[in-house]
Amino acid sequence: MPAKSRFNRLDAFTKTVEDARVRTTSGGIVTLASLLIIFWLTWGEWADYRRVIVRPELIVDKGRGEKMEISMNVSFPRMPCELLTLDVMDVSGEIQMGVVHGVSKVRLSPESEGSRVIDTKALELHKDEASHLDPTYCGECYGAPPPTAGLKSGCCNTCDEVRDAYASISWSFGRGEGVEQCEREHYAEHLDQQRKEGCRIEGSVRVNKVIGNFHFAPGKSFSNGNLHVHDLENYFKDETHTFTHQIHHLRFGPQLSDVVVQDMQRKHQNSGPGGWTNHHINPLDGTDQHTTEKAYNFMYFIKVVSTAYLPLGWEKAAPRPGKHDDLLGATYDASYKGSIETHQYSVTSHKRSLAGGSDEEAGHKERIHARGGIPGVFFSYDISPMKVINREVRAKSFSGFLVGLCAVIGGTLTVAAAVDRAVYEGVNRVKKMHSS
Repeated sequence: MPAKSRFNRLDAFTKTVEDARVRTTSGGIVTLASLLIIFWLTWGEWADYRRVIVRPELIVDKGRGEKMEISMNVSFPRMPCELLTLDVMDVSGEIQMGVVHGVSKVRLSPESEGSRVIDTKALELHKDEASHLDPTYCGECYGAPPPTAGLKSGCCNTCDEVRDAYASISWSFGRGEGVEQCEREHYAEHLDQQRKEGCRIEGSVRVNKVIGNFHFAPGKSFSNGNLHVHDLENYFKDETHTFTHQIHHLRFGPQLSDVVVQDMQRKHQNSGPGGWTNHHINPLDGTDQHTTEKAYNFMYFIKVVSTAYLPLGWEKAAPRPGKHDDLLGATYDASYKGSIETHQYSVTSHKRSLAGGSDEEAGHKERIHARGGIPGVFFSYDISPMKVINREVRAKSFSGFLVGLCAVIGGTLTVAAAVDRAVYEGVNRVKKMHSS
């Protein structure tokens, strides 16, 4: 048997001669309708193939020796900037007392005047430094060892340096009466002038990625053995000072621009109810806490989870610019297409009076508060051993798109053929009934 005849026997698509084909109006209508349906369903398959979804993954965080950025903007309407101190410490033994680098103190007018920002020139309490003094001048430290970071080695030429010297040996400083440098800079007068002002602390600090805490407390801070102590003398002398505060924002990790956030939201909506949990929204943003007691503290216990966002094609993107590693407050903008390393966190809060006693006013008669402590606002953060990876992927592979396309065309034509056959047979039957 010739080879051609063998293939003829395998033909599954038998043909009819042209004379045996019947074309009808109903068939043309069904054909047009099926073509429109095919085009519509094909467009849906293409859109589904092009759709980007986000798949969350949970892995063990294997990073070591990493740093973490903490960005903050917190207002204290009843605490003057001179009395407010920011300290950062962690379990590795690193302590940053009186943090100033990367953080700004903004003086605010009294609450009765709307807590407006005072002129930038007034941000420093005593800007009158020792530059105008005799070059040979060496101020006395009044029995305390001279600070190592002083303007002149072995001397205390400014009021701040005397305060640092006192703090280094855990001495209370007070208002600086009898201290030449403080009287020259009118330290006590400036304290009185600012007693009803508020303060806003804004900026970023970089910390070790280990368990730690940072807190806002009154007075100069110093360490005494294993104890961390603040000079509270000036704080308790004035009845108007309390730690009422507003947290405008608190973020762990770099800033994401609005364009990046909106793009993430859109892609996570495509992922359905199991999509991303909006990690860019920080749960403490907009927190407002009030108290009328001076001896009162607020505590926030934060669980930080490392989070990576991997956009589609992130492997091919250029390496992350160095500014995101070196500069505090750097922002990821829409031009960056690589992986985004940040953090999300959960938080629980607690507040108590330092006088101790029952918590009956809050509706918890069974709860007894401990007595003692430092007034202020404390943030204790713990680092989760797990890491969340939000990975962008195509909702459908290209082979899946081709399979879907074939199913659309074949299924639509099969159904259209059945409908056309049914209409044709029905019309013929009606014609036969009328003719008989």
